[in-house]
Amino acid sequence: MLDSNWRECIDCGDDVHIERWALGYRVCMFCGEDRATTERQSWCIVQEYTKGNYQFVTSTQAPITLKQTNPKENRV
Repeated sequence: MLDSNWRECIDCGDDVHIERWALGYRVCMFCGEDRATTERQSWCIVQEYTKGNYQFVTSTQAPITLKQTNPKENRV
């Protein structure tokens, strides 16, 4: 039986503190780190123009975005 200050992680069943649970985190710190690492591997940030802003790009958008932001045009 869990203490009233703890809830159960939905991934591994480990303890999650009630304050963390109240913030909406339903996984323990270790499972949260694993999820974050997996999520970070699926996106990147590129600079749209030489002196422009940075742009968030997911892995599905990357090939198109990188071709569009190439400052040198390929000549045939």
